[in-house]
Amino acid sequence: MKIHKSLTLLVFVQLLLCIEVIGQKPDIQRINPTNWWVGMKNPALQILLYGNKIANHKISLKPYAGVKIKKIQTVENPNYLFVDLEIGSAAKAGNLEFTLGTGNLATKISYELKSRYAKPQPLTQADVVYLLMPDRFSNGDVSNDKFSDMIDSSSNRQNPWLRHGGDLQGVMNHLDYFKELGVTALWMTPVIENNQPLTNEGGSMRSAYHGYGFTDHYQVDKRLGGNEAYLKLVKAAHEKGIKIVQDAVYNHAGINHWFLKDMPSKDWLNQWDTYTNTSYKDQPLFDIHGSVHDKKVTANGWFVPFLPDLNQKNPLLANYLIQHALWTIEYFNIDAWRIDTYIYNDMEFMNKCNKAILDEHPAMLLFGESAVGTVVSQAYFTKNNFNIPFKCNLPSSCDFQVQSAINTALNEKFGWNEGVNRLYQTLAQDLVYQNPERLVPFVENHDSDRFFSVIGEDFNKYKMGLTWLYTIRGIPQMYYGTEILMKNFKNPTDAEVRKDFPGGWKEDKENKFLASGRNAKENEAFDWNKKLLNYRKSSEAITKGKMMQFLPFDGIYVYFRYTDNQRVMVISNTNNTEKDVKTDIFAEILKKSKSAKNIMTGEVLNDISIIKVPPMTSFILEIGQ
Repeated sequence: MKIHKSLTLLVFVQLLLCIEVIGQKPDIQRINPTNWWVGMKNPALQILLYGNKIANHKISLKPYAGVKIKKIQTVENPNYLFVDLEIGSAAKAGNLEFTLGTGNLATKISYELKSRYAKPQPLTQADVVYLLMPDRFSNGDVSNDKFSDMIDSSSNRQNPWLRHGGDLQGVMNHLDYFKELGVTALWMTPVIENNQPLTNEGGSMRSAYHGYGFTDHYQVDKRLGGNEAYLKLVKAAHEKGIKIVQDAVYNHAGINHWFLKDMPSKDWLNQWDTYTNTSYKDQPLFDIHGSVHDKKVTANGWFVPFLPDLNQKNPLLANYLIQHALWTIEYFNIDAWRIDTYIYNDMEFMNKCNKAILDEHPAMLLFGESAVGTVVSQAYFTKNNFNIPFKCNLPSSCDFQVQSAINTALNEKFGWNEGVNRLYQTLAQDLVYQNPERLVPFVENHDSDRFFSVIGEDFNKYKMGLTWLYTIRGIPQMYYGTEILMKNFKNPTDAEVRKDFPGGWKEDKENKFLASGRNAKENEAFDWNKKLLNYRKSSEAITKGKMMQFLPFDGIYVYFRYTDNQRVMVISNTNNTEKDVKTDIFAEILKKSKSAKNIMTGEVLNDISIIKVPPMTSFILEIGQ
């Protein structure tokens, strides 16, 4: 009898709740994606609706040519409704009209379908990518430095871990600087809203100025200027011939993301009985001797406690992330796509996501951050030539192997496997990649020690390392401040390698954007980079050519970039003494050429049978016909 009464009471309570919902007009708080496009190659669209118990209401679509509802899905949380549409080839741009609820209490929902306008420009070897952190680069609009309605309302340049006020207007203000330098593409750390609280990291309270903790996928952080500022920047950059690389994050979201405060379902995240961090080890993902346990910890463990790990095996979440990627490219007219923490994602999901982007934009460069320790591992997470059961379809990767090889080559004495042999041996393993020319080599980034510090602030080593970076195969990436000798180690924290660019704030005493604000050595570095970067733009051999390298000997390393029309020879003497290099061993590519021009000095060498190379020096020689 008691059980019967309890059931009756439960049914009664549920009925009251249902009446309460039905008796009020549905309130839609969010719609994602915020709009869509006609003419997409994939006709499927899944709209997420969020509002108080909206799943208890019926939804219908006013007849619209070429568009129909295919399916309506509900989840554990009644505050979510997922509407699957088919947008056929006959559909025209306009506004869809949905009705949620019935009668006088129904809510009308207008949803815009736009005509496609994005025309991404492919990133190729002809490009040089400039990585910057918007918060640390330049403050172009002080009115958006902080907002009282955001959880983190602080801004203090004296504190290395708080926000400093840099923004997208600041980046736009310096497009001519990039143009002068010879940069052709900008990669900014994520610009998407990070409405995160300060987090305790290593005993200090830090903000999410870096951008890797998303809290609303469809809003650019208003402290950077919001969606309108990003649209404006992309348009202005394109007008200057500069491409934009979006920094994408799929693996995790910020702990304060709106959909994590009221999750659609428990399996929206990778859940553990007790908190489990990823091991940060890549080997378990491809180790033929590996355990299921280790693989699960790598892939499903959380990156850090305040960046919840998204479960990409959930089809609704997977679709949400994929559609957001497509939306971002279309809405902002993005040119290339860098993927954060690539190895910690579900690889089946990543293949599906990459394919969705490439189906719409076949020439787009997608490259991942696979911070791994070997060439084999790096190749595993890109399109490779391995005969293995699972194959990644990612076109490219940040080339951590070249970064390590260059830094080691400059700091080690030449030996059988040491010194510049490290760079030679790394490049000799390019056979594992399907497209090594699409890799993105670098010498430093926002997570590494500064290059100039790593090489002991040796200017000759600086020029040699950057010569290699800018002239080997691939699409070189530099880091803001490389060109003006910014330095530091990640000690005590990575904030030391993320200093503000001097001159990016009106109150700065020095303005390194201008020659007059740089000292003599900084100007020498800037001018050297400028000359080489602008030369490579016009060099067919470097931007389109193949690469041939020769076995290093006696501390000498020689390689060529070449096409049928042009040959560029790079010869490096990594010794502390001058060397005379006989060139007869390079006859297969030099053929009968007798002369060359030093592209950095303008000097013409009328006899290149023996080339005298000063200590710790690289020559870039354009070979005569």
